[in-house]
Amino acid sequence: MPELPEVETVVRGLRTPLVGRTIQGVWYDVAKVIAKPSPDEFIARATGQTVRAINRRAKYILCQLDDGILAVHLKMTGRLYVSDDPNGAMNDRWVRLRFALDNGQYLHFSDARRFGKAYLIDDISDIAPDLGPEPLEDSFTIEEFRERVKGRHRVIKALLLDQSFIAGVGNIYADEALHHAKIHPLRTADQLNEAEIARLYGTIRDVLNNGIEYQGASINWYRKPDGTRGESQDHFYVYGREGEPCLTCGQPIEKIRVAQRGTHYCPACQTISK
Repeated sequence: MPELPEVETVVRGLRTPLVGRTIQGVWYDVAKVIAKPSPDEFIARATGQTVRAINRRAKYILCQLDDGILAVHLKMTGRLYVSDDPNGAMNDRWVRLRFALDNGQYLHFSDARRFGKAYLIDDISDIAPDLGPEPLEDSFTIEEFRERVKGRHRVIKALLLDQSFIAGVGNIYADEALHHAKIHPLRTADQLNEAEIARLYGTIRDVLNNGIEYQGASINWYRKPDGTRGESQDHFYVYGREGEPCLTCGQPIEKIRVAQRGTHYCPACQTISK
């Protein structure tokens, strides 16, 4: 599933072709792609509105309209892009939702697995009321991170995946952040000392910023709005590298399951006991 760096890359790639454009019509293939409101109301409200800004909150893409917000969650295989072709890029057979724009182009929401959703809302809290802080905002300080970690008994990998704890971090960047902080993914939050908490705060921000710099990880379905691949996967230290030598110490990377997710770590750099 695309995480913060991938979604941020999509947002930045859509601003130029979309901001200032007016929606002239909406088409969908099956109603479930429109999660809120009903498809008829969605189309009626969206048609005639101009996109004024595009931003991100957690893993949601937020297109600010004249009245309301067009929100999209890509889920596992979603892709959002603008094309001159009403059928999408290369006759895209997975287009589930299409917006006709006033310049003759089309905004396509393509999704092979059909898990992605579109919403027309007034505020992100209408669909995601419990989102945690944005980890790259200046307001997310080391002091706030310490307070959020304090007293938590959950396994640290599972806690990082909790969107009410921190917004936007997923499986890939949690593994990378824990490795760089030298923290085993099965340790519990209340076992971390002050130095480890400070390291983890820094590595979370570092791996997310690096992910944005490399324009996301094209491991499976993710592509940038222009159709090209991101490069983050070429810079991972542990994720997807099971059995390969650790880039830090040379020991083989191992894979376990934490919170029902495949989790990669180095048993030499990230020991379970402290």
